[in-house]
Amino acid sequence: MLLAIHVPLKPAGAGCLQWSPLKMTSKPRPAPRTPAMPPATTAKRGTIAVDLQIYKAVFNAVMSQRLPPGTRLGEAEFCELYQVSRTTVRKALQRLAHEHIIELRPNRGAVVASPSPDEARQVFAARRAIEREIVPLVIRNAGPAALTRLRLAIQAEHQALHAGDRPNWIRLGGEFHLLLAELAGNTVLQRFMSELVSRCSLIIALYDTGGAPMCADDEHEHLVQLMEAGRAEEATTLMESHLQAIETRLRLGEPKKKLSLAEALSG
Repeated sequence: MLLAIHVPLKPAGAGCLQWSPLKMTSKPRPAPRTPAMPPATTAKRGTIAVDLQIYKAVFNAVMSQRLPPGTRLGEAEFCELYQVSRTTVRKALQRLAHEHIIELRPNRGAVVASPSPDEARQVFAARRAIEREIVPLVIRNAGPAALTRLRLAIQAEHQALHAGDRPNWIRLGGEFHLLLAELAGNTVLQRFMSELVSRCSLIIALYDTGGAPMCADDEHEHLVQLMEAGRAEEATTLMESHLQAIETRLRLGEPKKKLSLAEALSG
């Protein structure tokens, strides 16, 4: 843009002023800089992923009986293993504590929950009561696709058994019961079962006499056959006896040895 500014000049020998235009060029203002996107979003997503990774690692170790009750879960060990901050570790531990998988104790930190014999009996009584209601709901709501999912779950149990993978066999046995709760179509019962199966795995890890899995997959197969035939009363009776047999096998009051966190999570 050109600006005309008249500047008075006084020439020699003249008593009047003459005006001379002076041209000036204005410089354009620089465009505002666009701030760079902070890397916080990516970091946050990564933090959430590690939070869930820690949760799943501990949950699976408990379900597979590789992390026995009473094992101390030191925050510093998690920070070293996963290269994350204590804040991330605490998020995972708080979720595990909410589901009664671990306990957060003052001046001691987090430890895998150690249910007492009386609590163990109460948990199994609650589970029998809930699964007694789940069985007829599955029969009422489950179609061919649901039955196929149950048979695939049993097939996975068989594969783990024949591969000699006992920890995975135990975990899959619990997941079969969680699948039943899902197929029942009652989200409240499903949430209860998620907690109860986790606590039952803890109880079995603490008091099991050894050798036998959490669930016998041939009983699971028989149960599916009864449900497919619509024989609700027989299926419910089988479920109750199945859970009672697991509780009877427990030797309440004799805990097993504890493992280090690194040993359990490396399995």
